[in-house]
Amino acid sequence: MKEYEVRCIKCGARFAKEEVVYTCRHCGGLLEIKYDYSEIDAERVVKGAVRGVEGKASEGKARRGVWRFRELLPFAEETAPVTINEGETPLYRCERLAEFVGLETGELWVKHEGLNPSGSFKDRGMTVGVTKAVELGVRGVACASTGNTSASLAIFAARAGLPCYVLLPRGKVALGKVAQAVIHGARVFSLRGNFDDALRVVRALCEEERLYLLNSVNPYRLEGQKTLAFEVAEAFGWQAPDRVVLPVGNAGNISAIFKGFVELKRLGITDSVPKMTGIQAEGAKPVVRAFKEGRAEIVPEEKPETIASAIRIGDPVNAAKALQAIRDSDGVAEAVTDEEITEAQVALARLEGIGVEPASAASVAGLKKLVAEGEGEIEEGEIEKGERVVCVTTGHLLKDPERVIKICEVPTEVDAEVDAVRRQLLKGV
Repeated sequence: MKEYEVRCIKCGARFAKEEVVYTCRHCGGLLEIKYDYSEIDAERVVKGAVRGVEGKASEGKARRGVWRFRELLPFAEETAPVTINEGETPLYRCERLAEFVGLETGELWVKHEGLNPSGSFKDRGMTVGVTKAVELGVRGVACASTGNTSASLAIFAARAGLPCYVLLPRGKVALGKVAQAVIHGARVFSLRGNFDDALRVVRALCEEERLYLLNSVNPYRLEGQKTLAFEVAEAFGWQAPDRVVLPVGNAGNISAIFKGFVELKRLGITDSVPKMTGIQAEGAKPVVRAFKEGRAEIVPEEKPETIASAIRIGDPVNAAKALQAIRDSDGVAEAVTDEEITEAQVALARLEGIGVEPASAASVAGLKKLVAEGEGEIEEGEIEKGERVVCVTTGHLLKDPERVIKICEVPTEVDAEVDAVRRQLLKGV
C-alpha cells in the first residue's frame, strides 16, 4: 500500500486510511490526502503516464486516463479501479476565442471536461471515490447534487454494483442530468430546498445509515480531480501554464487542480504553479466576496440564483481550500453575470465548436472580464495579455439543452420546396 495520510488542513489531526471520515472530528476542518513524497519517484510518474497511453487493454491492467497517474493516487498497484475510461480529455488551442476575450498572443487553451464519459469533470473524482468505496466495503453510496455529481455517481455505482442514493433540489437540476441518474439505477429524491439543504440532509443520512458520501467534501474525490493538472502539464511538455481559469461551485475542483500542480512542482517535474483563477456567478459568489474582502472564511448565501445551475451553490463546502489555492498561487476570484455567461457560451460554440453547459462558460466569461479590467497598467491579480491561459469547461452542452433552446434562434419553419427554402436562405445575404 502506498504511504499516505488523511490529514486535517486546519489542525493537522490524522485519521486512518480504513476510517470513513469526511471532516475533522476534532475541529471540523477539511481533510486532504498527503503522501510521503520522498518515496515517490518523479521519473515513474512521467513514465507511468506514457505507459498508460501505450498499454494494451488485453493486459487487464493497462493504465488509461486518470489511472495513468497511479503513482500519485492513494491505492496499491494491485487495486482494480472502478473505471469507465475517464480523463484524457482534449485540450484545444483557441485562437478565435482568444481574440474574443482580448488575449493578444492566441495562447488560450480550453480543456473540455464535458467530453468525459458522463459529460462532466466529475468522472475524474468519482473513479477514485467509488474505487475507495469498494475498498472500504460500504453498503451503498450517496450524494447531494446540482446534477453532474448525481449523474456521474450513478454511472460509477452501477459499474461497481453498489446501491446509489441521490438528493437533488426540486426544480433546480437540468433534465439531462436527472435522466442520467435515473437510467443508471440511482434512487433519486427531489428535495423541497436548495443544494445546501440537500447536502446537509445527505451528510446526516450517510453518518446514520452507514452510506459512503461522495460529494467533494470527500478527500478521495479530489485526488481524482487533480489529474487534470497532470494532463495539462503533460500536454505542454511537463510545464505549467501561466494561469488556469475555471468555474467555482462547491469549490472542490479548483483546490484539487491546484494540489495537482503543487505536487508536480514538489517532485521537480515542473518548475512553477499556475495562477488559479476562480469564477462564480453574480447570484452565487460567496468565494468571490471572501476573496475580495480578505476573509479566510465565506459568508454563505441563503438563496443563490443563476442560470448556471451547476454552480448555483451558496455554501460551498470546499471554500477554505479554494481560497487557499487562489491566494497561494497569486490568483484571483471574480464574478460574472448570467448575461456574460450566455455570451461566452455562444462564443465558445460558434467560434470554436465547443458546446458546453452554462456553468462551463463562466470560465471564459470571467477571463474576458479580467482581461478587460487589465487594460492599461496591470494591477495585482489582473491578467496580462501575453499569458498562456487554460480555461476549464466542466460540462457538456447536452447536460442542459433546455437553456440552449431559450437563448438561440428558433428554427425557421418553411414548406418542403426548393424555392421556399432558397428564399429563406438568401434573406440577409
